[in-house]
Amino acid sequence: MAVLIDPPSWPGHGRLWSHLVSDVSYAELHAFAARLGAPRRGFDRDHYDLPSELYAKAVGAGAEEVGSKELLRRLKAAGLRRPKRAANANADAD
Repeated sequence: MAVLIDPPSWPGHGRLWSHLVSDVSYAELHAFAARLGAPRRGFDRDHYDLPSELYAKAVGAGAEEVGSKELLRRLKAAGLRRPKRAANANADAD
């Protein structure tokens, strides 16, 4: 299992958020997030936005704590990064 989480340092909606990713597959990521009780609406292109309240639970369930830069590096290396511009281009093609 290669699920990664960065520290909850991203502000939004009065909370701090982490990014939860897999460097193996989206299926692994969705299954892990479901075990945490994270709603599917928290999935954004290639990651889950996870509130700080779930950080310890994710780590306890086996998510590897990494910094934001390392998380992004490993997501790109796995070929699972979906940047916003690609998402917008795909939306335009539909």
